[in-house]
Parts: sequence; C-alpha cells; structure tokens
Amino acid sequence: MGQMDLSRETLIEVYRKMRTIRGFEENLQNLVAAGKIGGFMHLYAGEEAIAVGVCSQLSDADLVGSTHRGHGHCIAKGVDVKAMMAELFGRATGTNKGKGGSMHIADVDKGMLGANGIVGGGIPLVTGAALTAQVLGKDNVAVGFFGDGATNQGQFHESLTMAANWKLPVLYVCENNGFGEFTPTEFVVPVKDIVERARSYSMRAVIADGMDFFDVYEKAGEAIELARKGEGPTLLECKTYRFYGHYVGDPTPYRNKEEAEDWIQNRDPLDIFETKATEAGVMKSDDFRTVDGEVEILLREAVEEAEAAPMPEAADVLTDVYVRY
Repeated sequence: MGQMDLSRETLIEVYRKMRTIRGFEENLQNLVAAGKIGGFMHLYAGEEAIAVGVCSQLSDADLVGSTHRGHGHCIAKGVDVKAMMAELFGRATGTNKGKGGSMHIADVDKGMLGANGIVGGGIPLVTGAALTAQVLGKDNVAVGFFGDGATNQGQFHESLTMAANWKLPVLYVCENNGFGEFTPTEFVVPVKDIVERARSYSMRAVIADGMDFFDVYEKAGEAIELARKGEGPTLLECKTYRFYGHYVGDPTPYRNKEEAEDWIQNRDPLDIFETKATEAGVMKSDDFRTVDGEVEILLREAVEEAEAAPMPEAADVLTDVYVRY
C-alpha cells in the first residue's frame, strides 16, 4: 500500500482526529493548571500518529484496550469528545457518568474497553477479547495499547504466550516513548527493541516510526488484515516520544532538554503528516487550517458544556458499581 493511496476526504478526517487529540490535551494542560480539573492527568500529545494510524482501520466491533495515557486512543476510536470532557470534569453527562475520570474512560458501543490505571492491565483484556472472537467464529480484531514499561509485567508475557500458541486475532501496540514513568527504557529493559521479546514467542513483530502516521497505518493495516484472516497476532512497536511529562506538572528532570526539543520541534507527527500530504498534492494548506478552526470550536464547546453540566446525584453513588463475592 502506497503512502498516498488514501483519499483526500479520508486524510482530512485522519488529520481531524490527530488535531483533536492534540487540542484536547493542550486544553487539559491549561485546565489543570487553572485548577478547573483535579486528579492525575497523563497527556498523549506527541503520540497521535499511533492511535489514529491504528484505530482508523478498525470498526466499532473491533475492541481496544488502552492505558493510563488513554485520551488519544479514545478519540481515535470514535468516543464522543464532549462526553470525554464532561467525564474529566466529573459531570453526570460524562462517558462514565463522572465516575471514571481520566484513567477509566470507556465506551463499549465504540469498541473502547477502557483506559486502564494498571500498567499493562489492558493486555490480558484484549487477549481475552481476541479469544472470544476466535471461539465465536467472528472476524473481529482486538488491539491492546501499552507502553515500553508494561513489557516488564508478567501479564504481557503470559498474554503473548497464549496469543502466539492459539493464533489469536490480536494486535499488540507498544508505544515505546523511551521512558517508563521517569525511568529511561534502556535502564530496565535488556533488549534494544521491544520486538525481540515478541519474537522469542515466535510472534510476528514489526517496528514502526510512531511519529509518522503513514508508516504506522501501513504496518498496522497489514497486521490487522493478517489477524482477521486467522493468521495470528502481531506486536507493533512504535518508536515515539511524549511531548509532556509523565503527568501534568511533571518537571521532567530525567529528560535531556536538547533531546526533548529535537523531538518536539523536528518530529511532530502533525507537522510530518501535513508535509507529506501537502507535498503529495493530496491536501492543501487551507484544508489543514479549516480543520484547525473547526476543532478549536469543538473543543471550546466541549469545555463550556462540561462546565455547565450537572454533577452526579449523591443517590447514584452505588449505581453501576459491581462487587464480586
């Protein structure tokens, strides 16, 4: 598949998703700083090409498991942006009625099983979803997003073993941004590339440039097609970089300033996308600026409506809460 096989209309929507993710996260940065939203907030800015490159090839029936840094995955999978914003404000109109917050946004109707505050916690969930699809004879695909740090968790290795043995229709997407919270990956991971871990289980494994939508789209698309055909799982390692710290307010003393500036100034996934689409003659500068304006309006409305929305009723505190005895 060539990089520019996608239609102009499709590329506009791809850029809209990427720009929405970036704008959503920039708004959250400001809202937290202004004291309007509380709690930990982990921003996805810088990694937009991965979520959109993968999720733009999925249907609502395909299931996605996310991470604590899950806003981008949710937006890419089609979760309503205004409902997400309301959720972050703790409002009754939120995706989870104000009870989930940033790390637990979910929308099963869109195939979003949820963000997950447990490192690597989504990996076994999507493995189970893939097993379900296989047993029921469906052609659904499950996708699990996780960071490089999650590959040190036991459930990562257990899930990959099961998926490889049973040829489950699952795509594991490792967003390798170089840090597990505050620790450089090479300090705690003994292999240069995460794909080596998947290959040890005889699993197909591919590296993609996580800052380039077109590279992610092509390699994820091939993996998804193979999974649908019953040819088993793939681990896609996307080399990327988060533009903000581990959480909003993180002063990032552990990052090299020059390295961070180089990634942010020279490897911005939105800039790379615009340059490639423009040089190929598929989109024009006006297309991008029009989308920028539309996204700005959407996000402004999302914040205004969230601030005006009602808080959950105290009587509903136990609604949708389940306990297993």
